[in-house]
Amino acid sequence: MQFGIFSVGDVTPDPTTGREPTENERIRSMTTIAEHAEAVGLDVFATGEHHNKPFVPSSPTTLLGYIAARTQTLTLSTSTTLITTNDPVKIAEDFAMLQHLAGGRVDLMLGRGNTGPVYPWFGQNPADSVPLTVENYQLLRRLWDSEVVNWEGRFRTPLSNFTSTPRPLDGVAPFVWHGSIRTPEVAEVAAYFGDGFFANNIFWPASHYERLIGLYRERWEHHGHGPGESAVVGLGGQFFMRRNSQDAWNEFRPYFDNAPVYGHGPSMEDFTSQTPLTVGSPQQVLEKTLTFREHFGDYQRQLFLVDHAGLPLKTVLEQLDLLGEILPAMRTEFESRRPLGVPSDPPSHADRVAARMVSSEPGLTIG
Repeated sequence: MQFGIFSVGDVTPDPTTGREPTENERIRSMTTIAEHAEAVGLDVFATGEHHNKPFVPSSPTTLLGYIAARTQTLTLSTSTTLITTNDPVKIAEDFAMLQHLAGGRVDLMLGRGNTGPVYPWFGQNPADSVPLTVENYQLLRRLWDSEVVNWEGRFRTPLSNFTSTPRPLDGVAPFVWHGSIRTPEVAEVAAYFGDGFFANNIFWPASHYERLIGLYRERWEHHGHGPGESAVVGLGGQFFMRRNSQDAWNEFRPYFDNAPVYGHGPSMEDFTSQTPLTVGSPQQVLEKTLTFREHFGDYQRQLFLVDHAGLPLKTVLEQLDLLGEILPAMRTEFESRRPLGVPSDPPSHADRVAARMVSSEPGLTIG
């Protein structure tokens, strides 16, 4: 099973000091966090995509390309690539380029985004978000899978005898996740193409995501990719830990109370009881994370949000150190409970290259 972190890249004042980092400091801190994630044994670093304040990651592939050059094993991903407002041609080219630079250590997560004003900034209508998602992804797949593309759709100018360059590394496109917190059509698209489905369960009760993941697994099986329990699922999560549980509560409370994403809302006590947020000791984080499979079944990727709400870089790196300490036990416990036949990891680049080679041999097919 893969474990990693994702960043939303917010520039938020530290509520305990009032100091707000510069954009340059925040961007640099994200690269430091990614490098430290690899050092403590994590598998994945993912970044969001935002085009509005108080966020800085407007160009995820630029950031990930820099991190690729400074890491060796880390899988580099997005936690949102906006399939609605990005040109599919640019997505195809940017991520193929990143594949080449990172030696295949790349995948991406597509999403509609949650900021309505971004649509007109890029010439789109938020009312078209679902049909944009479907049409743009169909074109993206064609651009990666076909050498020459002729295309005519509703939302962009036609393509005639067009070839996206560079071609995907080894002829294999990056693995795609589809992220959603509320849209069943996204689960259907993921299942139809045999892609991964990511439920970023950081704000809502488990019951909300159980429905979406259940639908995805049902449709995965319907489309002939195998039993539903073998579908490729990822989850979000978040924590703040100190060796002493009360220390964690006392230290994190001002950050929680003033966070842009959930500050000035439910109390931290209510939020931790109703959502996956864990505030406490490393053992408490381990125990609560292990309960996720009780709600969602066995899954392949767990990403945590750790660098938000104005937390200082030093504190974030300490959080990663503590996560690294419980990581071996987390891996062991998840795998000891996984039934035979259920994949442990999402498909790697090497897996996809091998599958392509098998499928191209005469007389052989893959399901």
